[in-house]
Amino acid sequence: MKQHIYWHTTTQMPDDNSLLPIPAKVDVAIIGGGYTGLSAARTLANQGVSVVVLEAETIGWGASSRNGGMTLTGLKPAMQTIINKYGRDLAKELFQCSLDSVNIVEQIVKEENIDCGFSRCGHLLTANKPKHYESLQGEVDFMAKEFGHNVRLVSPKDLRSEIGTDVYHGALVDEVSGGLNPAQYVTGLAGAAAKAGATLCARARVTKIERREKRFFIQTERGNVEADSVLVATSGYTGNATRKLQKKIIPIGSFIIATERLSDELAYELSPKNRMIFDYKHFLNYFRLWDNRMIFGGRAAFFPENENTIAQSGEILRREMTQIYPQLKNAKIDYVWGGTLDFAFDQMTHVGEEDGIYYSLGYAGHGVAMATYLGATVAEAMIKGNIKEHPFAKFDFPNAPLGLYSGNPWFLPFAGMYYKILDWIE
Repeated sequence: MKQHIYWHTTTQMPDDNSLLPIPAKVDVAIIGGGYTGLSAARTLANQGVSVVVLEAETIGWGASSRNGGMTLTGLKPAMQTIINKYGRDLAKELFQCSLDSVNIVEQIVKEENIDCGFSRCGHLLTANKPKHYESLQGEVDFMAKEFGHNVRLVSPKDLRSEIGTDVYHGALVDEVSGGLNPAQYVTGLAGAAAKAGATLCARARVTKIERREKRFFIQTERGNVEADSVLVATSGYTGNATRKLQKKIIPIGSFIIATERLSDELAYELSPKNRMIFDYKHFLNYFRLWDNRMIFGGRAAFFPENENTIAQSGEILRREMTQIYPQLKNAKIDYVWGGTLDFAFDQMTHVGEEDGIYYSLGYAGHGVAMATYLGATVAEAMIKGNIKEHPFAKFDFPNAPLGLYSGNPWFLPFAGMYYKILDWIE
């Protein structure tokens, strides 16, 4: 298996061959050159705001070009959980944001003519056990009643119309979700931000942020910049320069394999409707087709990606994939790679202001659509000065229980075991 990101072979990713100089002064400095930062930069620049994006690696290098390319409705926690925790009114606002997030991806793709294969192909949530299917039956009525959102069940006997396996016990379909090629999308989004007038600076890792009166002085590894406002958009790569935020975010590895190109007949058998597919487990698998390759991912190892976790995860994912699809037991795995997701301790996405610095963090695997949406809407809130009115700013951003976390996720192996046990007993 090549430890290489398949998506990067499908487009010319932004590189560091001609680094732009860091401007001396801007209205807004954005830390992080992924979906959030680029979407915010596009929105701000289109409204005449001078903006620089400061990226530690190359633009789009992180999770924005390494994920499964799923643009999904909903949030990480179940909507019933969100109603119980935050009340119906806020839950409805948050769910509407998730619908709007898929819409904004579609809108940007059309407006900016981004060739990334975006399609409203819908998602398929598969039931690993019969009792999961019973829960999904309740979900159909619940989503229609509480949110006016239509999803539908696929019974176990009809499941072959959706997926070429007999291991699941039914599924739920949401036709509103979509899919795309994440590397092509982030490259197009970077082009759109630059065209609007944003300055995109790669290899500009931020090492220090100082506030002096009403302005911020930002040191990077290759120059300094002065800004009126700062937006932190670093997701799973949030670091020491924003220490308070780093202590609120858990970096978790997510890993993907890509098979060789499959025959048209086999590809159709595996996924007749080309859905974005994921299962009901806590330690979930997610998969979809692209260019007749099976793109198969999961939390095979909770630690952030490195050579060892990627290699180990590739073997685990291959086993998982062939248990679901025995048809792929002889399929060659052409690529394996990892990316780092950002989870908050409550598994919710959070926006707001900390010590005068704006942030949007904690996508928990829903970042393709939500990061695009929040980049744009947080940018608008920065212009208007009303960030506290944003739906994702209306609840607390928790620290670690008992303060037992400094940014090094020592507890991830224990969390992994806990979720595996939950998957076994639930």
